[in-house]
Amino acid sequence: MNIHEYQGKEVLRRHGVATPRGFVCRTSDEAADAATRLGGRSWVVKAQIHAGGRGKGGGVKLAWSGAEVRRHAEALLGMTLRTHQTGPEGRVVRQLLVEEGVEIDREFYLGMVVDRGARRVALMASSEGGMDIEEVAARSPEKIHTLFIDPETGIKATEADALARSIGLAGRDVVQAREFMQKLYQAFDASDASLAEINPLVRTRDGRLMALDAKLSFDPNALFRQPEIAAMRDLDEEDPTEIEASKFDLSYISLDGDIGCLVNGAGLAMATMDAIKLYGGSPANFLDVGGGASVEKVTAAFQLMLRNPRLKAVLVNIFGGIMRCDVIAHGIVAAARETALSVPLVVRMKGTNEDLGRTILAQSDLQIIGAEDIGEAARQAVVVARVPKGQR
Repeated sequence: MNIHEYQGKEVLRRHGVATPRGFVCRTSDEAADAATRLGGRSWVVKAQIHAGGRGKGGGVKLAWSGAEVRRHAEALLGMTLRTHQTGPEGRVVRQLLVEEGVEIDREFYLGMVVDRGARRVALMASSEGGMDIEEVAARSPEKIHTLFIDPETGIKATEADALARSIGLAGRDVVQAREFMQKLYQAFDASDASLAEINPLVRTRDGRLMALDAKLSFDPNALFRQPEIAAMRDLDEEDPTEIEASKFDLSYISLDGDIGCLVNGAGLAMATMDAIKLYGGSPANFLDVGGGASVEKVTAAFQLMLRNPRLKAVLVNIFGGIMRCDVIAHGIVAAARETALSVPLVVRMKGTNEDLGRTILAQSDLQIIGAEDIGEAARQAVVVARVPKGQR
């Protein structure tokens, strides 16, 4: 689960991580008032959306007066902000973070992520912080230094000091960096985070290290023990169809293609999408109904998938282990009739009760294209998706 920058900084401050002072605002009046409360000579007005690249996209503005803060707030609130992470559709800005201006001496990058291969949290640091860290990673990977943290000991002082020196810090800055890294790891571990990115980590002109920006993501499977973080969820930042899918315990992700996929099992779903791409098609979604789906769950999955106006065909690929093919078949028939299915339907079933499932589909009088294997199913779906609607 993702949260906003201002929420991420709240989490970090609970563990002693230094951040600029600021207030979240939802109107231009609140933004102007925030500048007054903060005091100082300059302020930063930052759009709050669940996407990176806000600075390049025009979502971060520097202001030198309260009036300028108000003007920036009026321009940003309600705008559709487009970045390399939002796609062309962008995200509507509904709230802002107004922070005190910070005089920056140097910028660094600091990030933590769960590394599944190493089975540890990886701490990454670079002297090249700022908006172009992705380019640094691609162009000069040697400038990104990595430490794998032992969960039994946490970040040792010697490890933190060595990492700090590797990015060009010295003297008392090394001690500051060590404390910063250790507190960041405490926040990461205590909140069941899966990602923490501080970009940039800055050294101010008066010698302080602080998180000028913060992006945090959390393990959704751990939210039951993180009620305060779960309460930070912003449904306005999520795909409405994905929200609806979560109510039925369905794993659904919208994609840009035109062939809908209904599959049981994440691995099989990925393989199905790969097969569609192999035959020249493009999947419209990732949809895993899981191993214990009911007729009602399958019907809900179909209804969600068919909301996509770009949909030109549907491919159902089922391997019946725990999931029985006859249950899927009943769900397909119910969903097709309830939604008045108007696009071609390709079905491939193997496993438990597959003969019964095929019989149910055959007796339904629905126009269903059967397939024996995943390759044939994908090829058939791609072919029928290319047929003009009036010629089907």
